[in-house]
Amino acid sequence: MDMATALAELGITEGSPDPAVAGQLDRDGYAPLPGVLSGEQVAAMRARLAELLAAEGAQAGVEVHQEAGADRLADLVNKDPVFRVCFTDPRVLACIAHVLGAFKLSSLNFRAALPGRGHQALHTDWGRPIPPGEYQVCNSIWLLDDFTAGNGATRVVPGSHRLGVPPRDALPDPAADHPDQVQLIAPAGTVVIFNSHLWHGGTRNRTGRPRRALHSYFTRRGNPQQLNQKKYLRPETLARLGAPEQFILDV
Repeated sequence: MDMATALAELGITEGSPDPAVAGQLDRDGYAPLPGVLSGEQVAAMRARLAELLAAEGAQAGVEVHQEAGADRLADLVNKDPVFRVCFTDPRVLACIAHVLGAFKLSSLNFRAALPGRGHQALHTDWGRPIPPGEYQVCNSIWLLDDFTAGNGATRVVPGSHRLGVPPRDALPDPAADHPDQVQLIAPAGTVVIFNSHLWHGGTRNRTGRPRRALHSYFTRRGNPQQLNQKKYLRPETLARLGAPEQFILDV
């Protein structure tokens, strides 16, 4: 199978994504897609994630990353079919293809900024400078709570993906507020696509409840994955995936 065939079989049509969305991704480095998840899907994901956090305890997120001040889970491809939409939704995949061309899933993780915590320095998700247009990674944030100004919503610096330099090499203090930053304010069920070379970071959750989101993270096909899907994929998971999904996972 090739990229074009996999995308076609998953419902991505010629002309996707919408030109306005593609233009925002090119110009600003991010674009919100409202209403990708229904209320029922959001509720089902919240419930399953709560079960996983309780079951995994101190080991939660260990497959990829653990973070002080945030609940983390990883390897969600294997942990329930409810998460399958995060690497198969055609609106999302059309955007990822627009940014990266031929791509594969790198990882599917969960992050919840805990009350009073969650602030991150501005960063990119690639370890070295990349010339504009040679983008290697692209992320999607699946909002499981409303993202508000006070609950730790991600901040981004529009257009910074075109600078070709990470914030650690350009800013005196990447943890400080940036004069051009905006917060991704949107209701639960929204998916925000962002070029992972865009300067971004979580903000402090000033509410009394965790702020929950999934991160479905993609990379060009020639790059290693954040979580090696061939190594981790369980036989029962593989059995329920069709050829296009297996291609997206690179298994």
